[in-house]
Amino acid sequence: MKHIKILGTGCPKCKQTEAVVKEVIDQLGIEATIEKVEDIEKIMEYNVLSTPALVIDEEIKIKGRVPMSDEVKLLLQA
Repeated sequence: MKHIKILGTGCPKCKQTEAVVKEVIDQLGIEATIEKVEDIEKIMEYNVLSTPALVIDEEIKIKGRVPMSDEVKLLLQA
């Protein structure tokens, strides 16, 4: 099971990122947990200065932009 975190303060891009991730998980039919991290101090623990950021299994994969669904698919299948 994949553990996915979306780091962001709740801005529209953060919500877009969450929607893309949920859509890809549904398409692939994989088991995953999604956690939204909105606390700025917890976000800073990842040394992320620009949000949204996508963390998969505690590894930062994307930061500072909304990922494309194809990109998320590749990351989740790896």
